[in-house]
Amino acid sequence: MRLIAAVCVMLAASLAHGQQGPVYVVAHIDLMPNGVTPGVAALKQLVAETTKEKDCVRFEVMQQDGRPNHFTVVGVWKDRKAFETHDAAPYTKEFREKLQPFVGSPWDERLHQLIQ
Repeated sequence: MRLIAAVCVMLAASLAHGQQGPVYVVAHIDLMPNGVTPGVAALKQLVAETTKEKDCVRFEVMQQDGRPNHFTVVGVWKDRKAFETHDAAPYTKEFREKLQPFVGSPWDERLHQLIQ
């Protein structure tokens, strides 16, 4: 019983630490070929808006070599709350609405934290 309680305390502390530390977000976006031009324009606009956020540490979009309709977005925020603020921002919602007609597969966005 004590072991279970100790593990629960350690897990809670770990989760609390993760909430306070930086949040790393990796998203993969696959567009239909006819969506590349409007998609790149929308991604550039998202980068311009996102990098103005005071709690955005880093935000980059990469286009896959040889597959111009495949993109990876990597962002780092000060903490989980900063990411959630970004995620709820009007320009983030507008970006997703603009991109939706051109998405060729489900949006794959995953949150990460550094292991220490």
